[in-house]
Amino acid sequence: MAGFVPSDPTLADFAVRLTAEANYSRRTATEYARDVEAFAKFLKPDAAAAQAAQTLAGVGPADIRRYVLEMRDRRGFKAVSVRRKLFALRKFFAFEKQEGRRTDNPAAEVKPPKPDKALPHVLKQTDVAKLLRTRIAGRSDILRLRDVAMLELLYASGVRRAELVGLDTWDVDLERRTMRVLGKGNKERLVLFNHAAADAMRAYLAVRPRSADGAFFLTERGTRLSHNQAGKIFRLYADLSGVQQHATPHTLRHSFATHLLQNGADLVTIKELLGHASLATTQIYTNVSLEHMRRTYDESHPRDGEPER
Repeated sequence: MAGFVPSDPTLADFAVRLTAEANYSRRTATEYARDVEAFAKFLKPDAAAAQAAQTLAGVGPADIRRYVLEMRDRRGFKAVSVRRKLFALRKFFAFEKQEGRRTDNPAAEVKPPKPDKALPHVLKQTDVAKLLRTRIAGRSDILRLRDVAMLELLYASGVRRAELVGLDTWDVDLERRTMRVLGKGNKERLVLFNHAAADAMRAYLAVRPRSADGAFFLTERGTRLSHNQAGKIFRLYADLSGVQQHATPHTLRHSFATHLLQNGADLVTIKELLGHASLATTQIYTNVSLEHMRRTYDESHPRDGEPER
């Protein structure tokens, strides 16, 4: 997603307005613009991207329902992805209505699919330990220590990938083991991290390149690490770690919350650390923890493994 700029001036203006007036991050705003462009491409595959807004001028609810069915039935998108894309269309048509180019919002008349109830993917504590112990041969001290600090901090704090790469040096207090992060909706919160992460961060800062960029995590060129670059680094370590389960930076966020709950932390504390707006969102980790206990029980109790019973 990084670097995407809508070629349609109307979509470019839409993304700017989301950032300037609705307080969306630049990344989220451009993702929404890209979702709108993808819908226009679905309606008219041969039309130029620079004419996306023109393509959408006569769209009605039936067109959007057809697109929802296309995403769910033919493309296999999960409900959460469809809901986000539908929300992007709602925002765009609301923008068009506000600008006087429409009198209705066709996306507002389309009911979003119900959210999938799949539980978050969580790594076992032993698998997290494997990941954090992984080292890549031939990496420079700067990259090696940066990568270790990134992985330790993701698991220690439960921050999102965007929050990690958005971190500046002055946001971090290593003595108190706290940091200020900017979460969804540009909401700022205070996050804690452990001694292991603090030690890794100190080691990285000792070799961090000098840069005019205040970003905590830098590339070798001294620029802020991007969202996509952080994802590629994580995948590299995950692939080499020997952990069998598929893992992403968000998997560490889920693992952070689940492991805290399993080790005695209360839901209210976990909610605040994760930056959730509602406790109901955090309660899913209770179900994850229960499922973990069930698997451990089934694997450990000898009775069901007996050949005759």
